[in-house]
Amino acid sequence: MRADRELILRKLRTVQGQIAGLIKMVEEDRYCIDISNQLLASIGILRSINKEVLDAHLKHCVTEAFSSADREAVDEKVAEIIKIIDKLA
Repeated sequence: MRADRELILRKLRTVQGQIAGLIKMVEEDRYCIDISNQLLASIGILRSINKEVLDAHLKHCVTEAFSSADREAVDEKVAEIIKIIDKLA
């Protein structure tokens, strides 16, 4: 992975803490909107992490494939990106 590893790990640890907090909130039968707000915060961080990872993939892995003469590698990277776009859509 070519993304900023420390940044990704820091954000993942933040989400990990938020998930632990969410579990506690559900166990304590906290107010639905409070739980929803925490869920949205976690989702936002996860989206941010995914953007970082995909940016790095495009800037490094995909660029390297396109720079090579390996048509199969280029086709593979394009197919990967199409699958990700389908999942995001």
